[in-house]
Amino acid sequence: MSSPDVRGNEKDLAEKSNGSTDVIEAENGAALPHHDLKRQLKNRHIAMISIGGVIGTGLFLGTAGSLQAGGPVGLLLGYIVVGTMCYSVMVSLGEMVAYLPLPGGHIRLAERFVDPAFSFTMGWNYWYNWTIILPAELSAAAVLINLWIKSTTVNNAVWITICLLVAVAINLLGAGAYGEAEFIFASIKVLTIIALIILGIVLDLGGGPNHDRIGFRYWKHPGPFNQYHGISGAKGRFLAWWAVMTQAAFSFIGTEITAIAAGEAKNPRRNLPKAIRRVYIRILLFYIGGVVVIGWLVPYTDPDLNLTENNAAKSPFVIAIKHAGIGGLPHVINAALLTSAWSAASSDLYTSSRALYGLAMVGNAPKIFTLTTRRGLPYVSVAFCSAFAFLAYMGVKDGSGKVFNWFANMTSVAGLLTWFGICVTYLRFYAGAKKQGLDRSKLPFASPLQPYAAWYAAFMCLTVCFFSGFEVFLKDSWKTDTFVTNYLPLILFPILYAGAKWWRRDPIVKAEDMDFYSGLEEVEAASYDEPPPRNWMERFWGWLM
Repeated sequence: MSSPDVRGNEKDLAEKSNGSTDVIEAENGAALPHHDLKRQLKNRHIAMISIGGVIGTGLFLGTAGSLQAGGPVGLLLGYIVVGTMCYSVMVSLGEMVAYLPLPGGHIRLAERFVDPAFSFTMGWNYWYNWTIILPAELSAAAVLINLWIKSTTVNNAVWITICLLVAVAINLLGAGAYGEAEFIFASIKVLTIIALIILGIVLDLGGGPNHDRIGFRYWKHPGPFNQYHGISGAKGRFLAWWAVMTQAAFSFIGTEITAIAAGEAKNPRRNLPKAIRRVYIRILLFYIGGVVVIGWLVPYTDPDLNLTENNAAKSPFVIAIKHAGIGGLPHVINAALLTSAWSAASSDLYTSSRALYGLAMVGNAPKIFTLTTRRGLPYVSVAFCSAFAFLAYMGVKDGSGKVFNWFANMTSVAGLLTWFGICVTYLRFYAGAKKQGLDRSKLPFASPLQPYAAWYAAFMCLTVCFFSGFEVFLKDSWKTDTFVTNYLPLILFPILYAGAKWWRRDPIVKAEDMDFYSGLEEVEAASYDEPPPRNWMERFWGWLM
């Protein structure tokens, strides 16, 4: 429990966070000026970041490989299972971060409720996750542009550079500009996916120019499941479904970005719980609805689904519209999908830079990464994370679609390990709250599914990670790049934890010693009651956002 001294320190920190300059000590003993992050993200920013901020190339482009591997039913089942995992993780994270919306999100919470070594491991794994996904999104943007301009005409390096400059520019303008950009980009993505689902239903029922009523034709021929690698029977169908899991995770990874944005969210006690409660909408409507439509409209044998062949990769939605014979619309949809790649790249850079800032704040990274401008921009962290985007240029030689798959695999496993860490942190949080008599029913957000949801997600995340690269162990299927990209993050996670544990020698935090109160004063000071709506339009906007 907190002491009067701790409460006094909280007050000092709160005063500093209101605009004064703090001074921190660098590794060489020199003093560095330091400004805290500023709460610039409004409720509509948080709402759209939560609902549409990470709907991106995983759903629009990555589903091509999943449909090809699993078939329509394998694709659907994979997304349903990962969707339940995602929801379980988010209600676990939401309970903690709505109560303590600290800069660094779950990375800081892991230090309080597990131990500093676990926070170190979580932080660097999370930074690695979002640093690697940035070149994946840039590669995906190049793939989408290849629908119009082949890489043999204009080198993909040009498109990668343009998209990178857009993402960096947005982030250098600060959290407020990032929030506005994400509000616009996410709105486009949400409207696009809703329009695609409606259009898909119309095309499936024969409403396209060719009046071809598809129905469940492709569920019958070539069939509901692919026989993975030609393996017959139930075994081949099971492996087809399991092959979807890792890519499905890539599509869902990023829902936890609301935790990282918590430190810059206005009125966090109101906005964060509202965003968390709406996660199921994205899962059911956008992801499950989207893959159902894809499975209806495109057979898993379509050659355009192959992402490993340079310039052949296209979104399944674009493929379906072209099959229906709608002229011009594929280009409009592809342009909308391109904005989603820009949006996702911007989010990746934002998240990785804030993760690095959070690591530096607790001493797990060099203090230079805590340097911020007076407007609260961690410019050193942004610049450092931007440098890793140059990995996307590997696609210039090997093909952007192939490089996209590499980074997608690495990101999926690292993201699942982040989810596992969030669940472990929540289980410790749950135990500490019970031990210290904290009434969970009075928290800003609490789920009746706990702690079972956290146990389920933790088990499933490890299981999917462990079997993510099973393909390379099949007969005559060894691929070194697939093995490395799937299992490198899984190997690094325990090594990081063991190394940090050996170096720091910190014990696991006991339930009775967990700190549930430091930082609460600043959170409560930043929270307020929203003014009541004055008319039906304001009521609708308040419900929507």
